[in-house]
Amino acid sequence: MKLICPLCQAPLAELEGGVGCAAGHRFDRARQGYLNLLPVQHKKSLDPGDNAAMVEARRRFLDAGHYAPLAERLAQLAAERAPQRWIDVGCGEGFYTARLAQALPAADGYALDISREAVRRACRRTPALTWLVASMARLPLPDASCQLLASVFSPIDWAEALRVLAPGGGILRLGPASAHLLELRQRLYDEVRDYAEDKHLQDLPPGLELAHSEGLEFVLPLTERQTREDLLAMTPHGWRVNAERRERVLAEPFEVRVAVRYDWIVKSGA
Repeated sequence: MKLICPLCQAPLAELEGGVGCAAGHRFDRARQGYLNLLPVQHKKSLDPGDNAAMVEARRRFLDAGHYAPLAERLAQLAAERAPQRWIDVGCGEGFYTARLAQALPAADGYALDISREAVRRACRRTPALTWLVASMARLPLPDASCQLLASVFSPIDWAEALRVLAPGGGILRLGPASAHLLELRQRLYDEVRDYAEDKHLQDLPPGLELAHSEGLEFVLPLTERQTREDLLAMTPHGWRVNAERRERVLAEPFEVRVAVRYDWIVKSGA
């Protein structure tokens, strides 16, 4: 499958050191193997996405196996759909992407994130995939080209998802349930707000509908300080609290609930 230009949507062809389109837009391939398809005019900051410290914290935490059950169920659900072509949007440092690739060995796989630091590390896990620094808001894929779009703790642009999904294809979303990391949030905030774990479904456009949903929950002991530090660093909570409250959370071991939901959201049409 040919990628498309994020600026003019024309097909991209291989060039020395990168790719380019007929309009003269050119994008470099890094020495690690990924393509940078995030033009400067599409960036909201100089270096968007997670920084190196956040990516490393997530890598340590995930590689230690703390969220392995989440990845394994995600891979099982993906394998049941048997897509010919799939993409992981907001792939981060590639932990879940690698599990998807193992479960879908015969499929054509793509992965992207706006964080260059994340993709730089991710592409080492599974070099055979097509790794991209790119935006979910402008997916560099042709219309109706994918049977599965995976999103793990990542925002989804529903219109773009609808565009790139083939009829009968779908979005495999892994997101937090209402009790996710509740004990951590209780330690961080004086008041913990409830939220609706299905709120994202209110934004579904015509042409997308929920076909399956299920949950997964388990208790995770946070016995090591490094584990607590990494978990805090890889969540939005890490930069929302002051130093005193943060240290209070990190000082002693505690258990936290991991609670997530999986949604399979399909594109209708023959």
